[in-house]
Amino acid sequence: MMAARIFAGSIFVAGAVLLAAVFLGGNSTEDTVETATAASEAPQGDAPPAVDSSTGADGDVALDEQAPAETQPAIPEPDNYGPRLDLVNLQGWINSDITELDELDGKVVVLELWTFGCFNCQNRIPHTQELYARTSRDDLEIVGVHAPEFDFEREVPAIERAVSDFGVTWPVALDPDKENFRAWQEGGRRFWPRTYVIDQNGDIRFNHIGEGAYDELDDTVDYLLANPPTPTTAS
Repeated sequence: MMAARIFAGSIFVAGAVLLAAVFLGGNSTEDTVETATAASEAPQGDAPPAVDSSTGADGDVALDEQAPAETQPAIPEPDNYGPRLDLVNLQGWINSDITELDELDGKVVVLELWTFGCFNCQNRIPHTQELYARTSRDDLEIVGVHAPEFDFEREVPAIERAVSDFGVTWPVALDPDKENFRAWQEGGRRFWPRTYVIDQNGDIRFNHIGEGAYDELDDTVDYLLANPPTPTTAS
């Protein structure tokens, strides 16, 4: 009977010890799992999420991956129609102290055959004014060769008044007998207005009858100003 009580007491004490151990130490395996899970879900501060190296956070293509901006096509080299003629037997000049076209060698020259009573000639004046305003006199000059169609356009005071009224501020060569007007348009019909561009060597690089072709005119001038031809050696 005594032995049974001792045995029972021993079982009771062993059970109490085991229970105390569980209560004080916990389950080490479960504790490890819970800690690892908590660590994986913890916020990582303010660091941004990783993105692909070629795209931004919103999927935008990185700057170095974007297509290059389109560039403006280069102005083509204008044709060369050969050497210009001289201006001869003039009655004089308006708006200028020069006496001959040779004094403008080394510059780009826009030469216009016109007469003040010509409606199409009048319509070209605004663009010629714009061209004259945006270019330097060191590099470019405009010359209007005034060749009258009718008798009233021959009178110098009438030409001077028209030049002032229309805002023509570039040199005007007076060709009352149309000698130069005919020589520069040899071999066929002759026109008012007619526009030429002459390069720094005296070669004609643009030849247009009537109104229009303003973009082509500007491109020719801009090309020659940016790409002057190699100077020719006088023989």
